[in-house]
Amino acid sequence: MVTARLPQAEIDLAVMALRDGEVIAFPTETVYGLGADAQNSEAIAKVFALKGRPTGHPLIVHIDHARSLERWALAVPTHAHELAEHFWPGPLTLVLKRAPAVDPLITGGQDTIAVRVPGHPVAQQLLRGFGSGIAAPSANRYGHVSPTRAEHVREEFGDEVRFVLDGGDCKLGLESTIVSCVEDTPRVLRPGSITLSQLRAVVPTVRGGADAGSPRVPGSDVKHYAPRTPLSIVTSKTLEEVVAQSTVDHERVAVLAMRPPRLANKFMTWINAGRRADLYGRDLYVNLRTLDKSGAREILVEEVPGGELWEAVRDRLSRAASAENVVAMDPDIAALRADMGEDIGYP
Repeated sequence: MVTARLPQAEIDLAVMALRDGEVIAFPTETVYGLGADAQNSEAIAKVFALKGRPTGHPLIVHIDHARSLERWALAVPTHAHELAEHFWPGPLTLVLKRAPAVDPLITGGQDTIAVRVPGHPVAQQLLRGFGSGIAAPSANRYGHVSPTRAEHVREEFGDEVRFVLDGGDCKLGLESTIVSCVEDTPRVLRPGSITLSQLRAVVPTVRGGADAGSPRVPGSDVKHYAPRTPLSIVTSKTLEEVVAQSTVDHERVAVLAMRPPRLANKFMTWINAGRRADLYGRDLYVNLRTLDKSGAREILVEEVPGGELWEAVRDRLSRAASAENVVAMDPDIAALRADMGEDIGYP
C-alpha cells in the first residue's frame, strides 16, 4: 500500500539531512532511492561508497517538475519535452546533454545526464521541500535486488542510512524506463513499465535498444538485480524435473513460477506469482528477497512470456541469472548443470 503523504515534520528533517550532506532513502513509484544533494560532490561520493557502486556508473537526478529540466540539461529537444509532458510525473527517465554545472560524478564522466520526475507523493513532498535535484540510484548494495519497501533498505544498510522515509510498498516495483534523447532518434536504453508502444504513441520515432554510441545508463550491467542465492531460468515444461534433480540429495530449492506446482516436493519453497505482467513485476523483488531468505541452494524461475508487457521483467531476470547461472531449456540441458557446469545465456 502506498502512503499518500508523510507528516511535514518528517519531510523537513529529511530535507535538513540532505542540506547537511547526508544520504537518505526515499520512496518512488518504481523502487526506493538512495538520495543525496545533486549539487554536493561529497554527498554524491557517499552514495557511491555506501552502495559499492563503480564511479563510472551514472546516477539519475530526480526533480520536482519538468520546468526544472533546463537547470540540469542543455538544448532539450522537442521530442524530450513531448515525452516529459505526457509521462511526468512518472516512471520515465530521460537522458539528455548535461548542463556545464552538473557534477561529472553524477554522469559517470559522460556529457549526458539522466533525469526524471517521480510520481510518488512522498518523493514529490521531499523534492518540493528540498527545492533542488536529488541524485539517487536504487537503495541497495550494488548489483543486488532493488528495494520496494522501507524494510528492504533497512535490511541492506542498517544504521548507515539514518533517514528512511517510509512511503509504503512501491506501486510499480520495477525501475523506470530510460529513453536517450541525445540523438535525433530517441532510444529506449532500459525497459520499464512504460512500453515502446506507449512511447511511440507520443513520439513515433522512438526506437528500442541501445546502439554502439548510446550513453551508459543505470542497470545496464550484464549481471545486476541479483539475489545472493544463485538464480536460473527454467522452462515451464521442465520446471518440476529440474526441481526433482536439484532436490535429489535433499537440498532445498526455491521456485518463482506463474502457476502452482504440479508435483509436491517437501524440499522446495514455491511462490506462484501469477500471469499478470504488471502484478508479477510489482512483486518481483519482494518475491526474490523472500526466496533469497528461504535457505535454498538455488532459485529456479519459470521462464516468463514474450511480448513487450513482459519486457522489463525479462530484462531484470536475465541480468539476475546471467554469468555463472544456467538456463535449463529442456531436461538434457538441465543435466548439464551437474555434468559440465556450462554457462548458457538467457534467450
